[in-house]
Amino acid sequence: MATTTPSRGRRRAPSRMTRAAGKAAALQKPRVILALLLLLALTSVMLLDGYLRAEVGGDERVRSNASSSKVPDKVLDGGPILSFRGGEAQSQSVPEKTIALTFDDGPNPTWTPQILKILEANDVPGTFFVVGSMVSRYPSIVKDLVNQGNEIGIHTFTHVDLSYQSDDRIAREMDQTQLALAGAAGITTTLFRAPYSSEADAIDNYSWPVYKKLGEEGYTSVFVDTDSDDWKRPGVSKIIKWATPSKNKGASVLFHDAGGERSQTVKALGTYIKKMKAKGYTFTTISGAIRQGNGQDAQSGQSAQADQNSQQPGSEQGEQSEQAGGQAPGGQQDQQGQQPGQTGQLDQSGQAGGVNSLQAAHRTATGTTLYEGKALVAAVAVAEWTVPGLAVGLAVVGVAVMGRFGMMLILARRHYRQRNKRRFSWGPTVTQPVSVIVPAYNEKECIANTLESLAKSTHPIEIIVVDDGSTDNTSEIARDAARSFGMTNVRVIRQENAGKPAALNNGVRSASYDIVVMMDGDTVFEPDAVHQLVQPFADPEVGAVAGNAKVGNRNTIIGAWQHIEYVMGFNLDRRMYDLLRCMPTIPGAIGAFRRDAVLEVGGMSEDTLAEDTDITIAMHRGGWRVVYQEHARAWTEAPASLKQLWSQRYRWSYGTMQALWKHRKSLTDKGPSGRFGRVGMPLVVIFQIITPVFAPLIDVFTAYSMIFIDFKAALLAWLAVLGIQLVCAAYAFRLDREKYRYLLMMPLQQLAYRQMMYLVLIHSCITALTGGRLRWQKLKRTGEVGTPAGVS
Repeated sequence: MATTTPSRGRRRAPSRMTRAAGKAAALQKPRVILALLLLLALTSVMLLDGYLRAEVGGDERVRSNASSSKVPDKVLDGGPILSFRGGEAQSQSVPEKTIALTFDDGPNPTWTPQILKILEANDVPGTFFVVGSMVSRYPSIVKDLVNQGNEIGIHTFTHVDLSYQSDDRIAREMDQTQLALAGAAGITTTLFRAPYSSEADAIDNYSWPVYKKLGEEGYTSVFVDTDSDDWKRPGVSKIIKWATPSKNKGASVLFHDAGGERSQTVKALGTYIKKMKAKGYTFTTISGAIRQGNGQDAQSGQSAQADQNSQQPGSEQGEQSEQAGGQAPGGQQDQQGQQPGQTGQLDQSGQAGGVNSLQAAHRTATGTTLYEGKALVAAVAVAEWTVPGLAVGLAVVGVAVMGRFGMMLILARRHYRQRNKRRFSWGPTVTQPVSVIVPAYNEKECIANTLESLAKSTHPIEIIVVDDGSTDNTSEIARDAARSFGMTNVRVIRQENAGKPAALNNGVRSASYDIVVMMDGDTVFEPDAVHQLVQPFADPEVGAVAGNAKVGNRNTIIGAWQHIEYVMGFNLDRRMYDLLRCMPTIPGAIGAFRRDAVLEVGGMSEDTLAEDTDITIAMHRGGWRVVYQEHARAWTEAPASLKQLWSQRYRWSYGTMQALWKHRKSLTDKGPSGRFGRVGMPLVVIFQIITPVFAPLIDVFTAYSMIFIDFKAALLAWLAVLGIQLVCAAYAFRLDREKYRYLLMMPLQQLAYRQMMYLVLIHSCITALTGGRLRWQKLKRTGEVGTPAGVS
């Protein structure tokens, strides 16, 4: 056994590594927090989008046939306009031969603009009772609606029956709609129409407290005199007939500009307006109807004026009411900066038309209300783009993943059948000795087991242990183990701590033979592993061979997860990549190379953290073929804690990104290098970076669907995907002759393990974008993976 004397200054290496590790740990926490915040932001966007679509917090209950015994008769028998000035219920009717056109459920990007064109063409205003969620999704339509001179009322934020809701929910429905109006058009409003309401005589004991409460807060509730029932789509003629008031009466007439297919409404509206004008009717808004009614009622002129003033914050009485009551409708408004809304003037005929329609219900949004409203509209815009985009992305990823599973199964079976034929041969049996390089840094727990397994090798080997500045007597333990096992083919080389690539390069330079086998210091080989591993070198085109790495400490949850991943994710992949001739990684635990080929491509590079991926891609670009030898098995100790697993996968994923970026020019190369660049690199990017990032989002979407949409359908879909994965995993276990019992851990792996891999990848991406670097990280080992015969 030969030993090199360590250079001076070696004892300073641990302090440098300690400082580097401390710096890495200091940088890691913010990156992890950023990854978690990103996941939280995406979840929040989904919940916001679901709330807008009434998937989150939706309530489809509609009350009917309830008693109205507690509702005053004067309200039940009164007109369609209900207010509570001074705490007293006051009803008002629309003046004779006057129509207040009202539209519910909008805005809608298809139907509302068409209705606005008809109103503008006929110089007629409308009062639109809008749903807040729709306002926040289509703010430009609301702005056009207001600018055209129409009036706005609230139809709640999510179109729920308020008689079923708590006081807090009612307040949210109103306030959120006010914010949406502020963000969309810079206004708030005092008008309200409850979803599922009709005529005033339909008020019941459950809805009456709601109207009373909102009235005391300054809202005017609006009901219907004449319902077109256009939502039934009965035909244009019936819509016109049903919307026509009887006996020249004035009416609050109901149409819909959203909530379904409204082509019949659009066709009927223009004809209806012309017909009613021909009968001598005029058209106004709800505020216009209130003003006209007050002007025509001589007996209640004074009270009408007071009512009018109370609705206009600019008036003296209105200011007193607001000061006494605290907050006007939309309670989040800035009262000090609030200005009265634009108020049009009646023409000589009493008609409020087009841009000059009355808008006394509108108030200018200022202060925090305005800014919060704009923030709400902006957030909704983000959700409107993000969630559909994610849905499309996930659909594409889902198809790609399913396609990959299918391709893996087909190619893995072909690979297995091809390589296990009796007549299959790489060429003449390779019998010449090879060099086995064991890089080691503080491997006192494992190095003896590693050497013991190599002592049983059926192939002639020399063993080169490269001690990379260990501080735990690894080199001494290696020498003692070699003596105890009677091994005369072991050399221990000590070097100043420089990292794993430097240790491997040192071993390659010191190797005596043309083929070098590289392994980790915590890995044990089966007796015929080296012999099986080097047989593909009988083919002169083969420059490197990947072995079959297996998890030795698999009897824990974390170990079982990694065992499934190694058998399914790694080895099925390698079979596929082998046939496609674009193997991306030779595992550090067990791999073999032609020594000259390694030196030809520049040796093991220190440019990346994934030196195994880096050298594998370099071999492809050098024109060498890289293959997978399933019968060369090694047993490695996988990380035993989540912290260590994070550290390892962080290094792997970040190093893979570095290696792909380093070799990006292979995308435009010709020959074997170009083949890897145009086949292997896209596969690695899609299936080792992109899809793992999206995979947790699939779980988030699934959980969202289970909670808010359709639990049974979402659960069945998730189980179907899990079933496909189980089939693939079971087939992989069959090919590797593994025990199926570990697959029982797969559902839990999908729920927990995938989320961790997502965070690791985000962490890696952030590190890559910020230009961070990490040194070769040492995982804590236990030495529990002994000789292969002891593995269960």
